[in-house]
Amino acid sequence: MEPQNLSMPDHIKNKHTDDLIDHYWGSINYVSGLIKASEIKAGLILSFYGILLNFTYNYLEMVLTEASNKPFLYFLLAAWFLCTATSIYFSVRCFMPKIEAKYEKNIFFFGDVISKFGNVKEFAKTFHTISCDEDQLFDQLGQQIYIISKIAAYKFSCVNKALRFLVIGLLLLLVIMGSYMLVSI
Repeated sequence: MEPQNLSMPDHIKNKHTDDLIDHYWGSINYVSGLIKASEIKAGLILSFYGILLNFTYNYLEMVLTEASNKPFLYFLLAAWFLCTATSIYFSVRCFMPKIEAKYEKNIFFFGDVISKFGNVKEFAKTFHTISCDEDQLFDQLGQQIYIISKIAAYKFSCVNKALRFLVIGLLLLLVIMGSYMLVSI
């Protein structure tokens, strides 16, 4: 009786590799989608501020006239302005390119492609060599997933801060409007 060959047949091994590649690229696409989602949310926050600031500008003179007699209203207006400015700041920060450059060169990072792999022919050769070596390929893909995940986490952190300051600012705006209505009665 001959011993059974326990190694995996090539077509099954290749299928597993194909599944892994799909898994890695699926992860990259998922995280890239999160980055886009954070930027869409930041854009919506900024759009909301455009509407809100237009509305408040129309009533600002009336509130400032009343606030001249009530220093507490000045304090609330200053706090609202600081919250609004901080929220806008974090929304804009979400759009700022966040490039992580303190890692090994990577064939999937556009900055490295044009600056760290030589000319187009040298890059094409390196890309092919790495693509043919599963260990190197998965290492490069894994590194890219980590780096873009770090970028996504930063962008969502900015959006969360922008939302928190938006909520605080809206609450302050409600208090200002309530105070203004009470004072003007």
